[in-house]
Amino acid sequence: MTGLRIIFMGTPEFACPTLRTLIERGENVVAVVTQPDRPKGRGQQTLPPPVKVVAESHGIPVLQPVKVRLPESIDQIRALEPDLIVVIAFGQILPKALLDIPTHGCINVHASLLPRYRGAAPLNWCIINGETETGVTTMMMDVGLDTGDMLLKSATPIDPDEDTQSLHDRMSQLGAELLAQTLDRLVAGELVPEKQDDALTCYAPIMKKEDGLIDWTRSAQDIKNQVRGMTPWPGAFSFLDDKLLKVYKVQTAAGTGNPGEVVAAGRDGIEVACGEGSLVIRELQLEGKKRMAAGDFLAGYKVPAGSLLGKKESAVGA
Repeated sequence: MTGLRIIFMGTPEFACPTLRTLIERGENVVAVVTQPDRPKGRGQQTLPPPVKVVAESHGIPVLQPVKVRLPESIDQIRALEPDLIVVIAFGQILPKALLDIPTHGCINVHASLLPRYRGAAPLNWCIINGETETGVTTMMMDVGLDTGDMLLKSATPIDPDEDTQSLHDRMSQLGAELLAQTLDRLVAGELVPEKQDDALTCYAPIMKKEDGLIDWTRSAQDIKNQVRGMTPWPGAFSFLDDKLLKVYKVQTAAGTGNPGEVVAAGRDGIEVACGEGSLVIRELQLEGKKRMAAGDFLAGYKVPAGSLLGKKESAVGA
């Protein structure tokens, strides 16, 4: 326990382990700031952000400004007299007027080994780009996008078959542990901020649905990385018989053929030729059907060798 007055700013499930860690440590979390409740899922039911659920279950006051940069939002936070603001996956850029409020500044828990993968979707892009290692970084926030001085880092290997969901779950715990270490060192006066080298950075933009469209002219390994990095959202996809085909689990193989052509289809899956090598689709979901193993899917749906997967003309650019 540090004795600091802390405001926690975060929104999704990824931020929850860090908030729970602060609570378990007995930290004085005077308020939680999170995004407004929003409609979710097919029914578009209005649901609270995961962080709000955790905060309310522990009796912590919750603020949900539509825009945190508005003067009234900043005044509300200033009135709480925080010594420190902890930020993890909040979802809005913080203005300088807010960053300047706490005595000890704003510490961000970022899901990459900075300066690599600044931006909104570091978990997805490090997998899509075939990285074998990633991690979390705590940093002092400034007005730039993930450009502040680094404090501590914790690295973790990425399994060759790991998808974003699995990595997300591990990294959210890693971030919570690293924030606890960062707070201990802050109180002990042992933190040594380190400037980022902008020359080493790369950008991880927010994911869009169209990023999931598979280009079968790419190598099998590149497409496998895309599928892993797009699972669970926004999802990798192609088209079969003019129907949307979501692809969830794949493995590389050495088959040959024209890109997008089905080389073989059987109990082990649907093997599709790529620009280099081939890809065996193990788990999929065809439009109008449930997600299932490819072998089970083939029991009720014929996909003969020579079938083509690719774009649906009407969907291109949609």
